[in-house]
Order: sequence, then structure tokens, then C-alpha cells
Amino acid sequence: MSNNSYVTAAFKSTHKNQVYLFMYPEYVLDDYAPGTATDTILYGPAYMRDVFSSLKDTVFSRGIDSAFESQDPGDAYIFIGVHCAKWFYAPDSTNDKILKGPMYVSDMFPFLKGTEFENGVFAAFNSTIPYEAYLFSWGNQYARINYSDNGHLITLGTITQGFPCLKGTIFEKGIDACFASHIPNQVYLFKHDSYALIQYTPGTTSNQTLINSGKIIDKWPQFGSLLPRDNANHLKLVTN
Repeated sequence: MSNNSYVTAAFKSTHKNQVYLFMYPEYVLDDYAPGTATDTILYGPAYMRDVFSSLKDTVFSRGIDSAFESQDPGDAYIFIGVHCAKWFYAPDSTNDKILKGPMYVSDMFPFLKGTEFENGVFAAFNSTIPYEAYLFSWGNQYARINYSDNGHLITLGTITQGFPCLKGTIFEKGIDACFASHIPNQVYLFKHDSYALIQYTPGTTSNQTLINSGKIIDKWPQFGSLLPRDNANHLKLVTN
């Protein structure tokens, strides 16, 4: 069995055109230069536990399955297996801290009880609609949620129901990771060594476009040259 891993989670930084890209226990901070076929690695690769002290003695020291940046600047929701946390990742300091959790996904988001998302969230991105996010399961399911104090489940369905522009692509049956671009309503998707960039309209399944797709290394030469990572022996699922 191969120990190779690609992008397992991602979320955009508060800083323009910067994204955190995770590969199990490792990560890089990358300037992904949207609209170009170049990028610049600003930091890493490094082990999360060596940089983010708040994650060192938690389930997240082994990596994360997915993440999305919160509407609250500097905060992100991170997931591994059945666990999640709200995390201040301290983009301009070393004062990162867990704000809530680690706890079960179904305790953080009670409205996900009874859905397959209580067993894990494997890709996610934040919408441009305040306090809304899109979640993706291990298979072909997606959910649109409101994660405010009055959070609730908005929509549940298959990826192709929510994102018709992905029909006929490798992403219709599952997404490894994704992140919302700094360009409004654009999202990058990852699966193995491939990526796609889509334009979507929040709150509707219409007016979508698959802008482009291809190999990660062709879009981001610096980051792509690091892949795959020989670190997948770090267990992805945490079940207790």
C-alpha cells in the first residue's frame, strides 16, 4: 500500500492570495497567485505540531481531513475523523489556540446528527454568504450549512446536484480538499494529483462554470513539486 499523500485539507488565509495547504501532518503556506500558472511557497513544508503549539497534544497533531476559514478573521474550523474544533490559527503570530473543542462533529454542529457528516467531513469551503459553508463527505455527498450561533442545515444532496458543473469529472464522486479563492465565488478543488477551479453562485445550483482543471504541478509548480508526500502512514481517521 502506498504511503503517498496529496492535499488533504486547505483554507485561505486572511492575507491576500495566501492559502494553507495540508498533507496529513505537514503543511505549507503558499501564495497561489490566482489567474496565473505560478505560485510561491512562503513557508514549509513543516509539521503542524512543530509550528502550531495548540495542536501538538491533540488529535490534530496527526493531520486534518478538512478545514474552512471562519467568517471571524483568523479563525478556522478543522476536522479529523469524527472530531472537529474551532481554531485561531494566528496568521501574524505564534499565539494560535483552540477556541472550541476538540469535540465530536455532531456536538459542534448538532444539525448534522443522523447524516453521514457526523462520521467525518473530508473537504469544505467557506461561502461568500456570511456564516455559510459547503461540506463534502468521503463519498459523493455535500451539505450547505449555516454555522452561526443559530446554525442549521440548509441543503443536503449529491455533489452533482449541488455542483452540476462537476458532472463527468473526477470530482463528481468525491473531493479530497478544497478552498475558497480570494476571488469571490471561485473555489479550488483537489483530488490526488489533480485540481479544478470553478465559479459558483452561492445559494443556488445554477450559474456555475468549470473554469479550468489539470495537474496541480502545472498550476502551482513550486507546491506541486513537493507532491506526493511520503507521510500517509499517519492515520487519517480517528474514531474515538
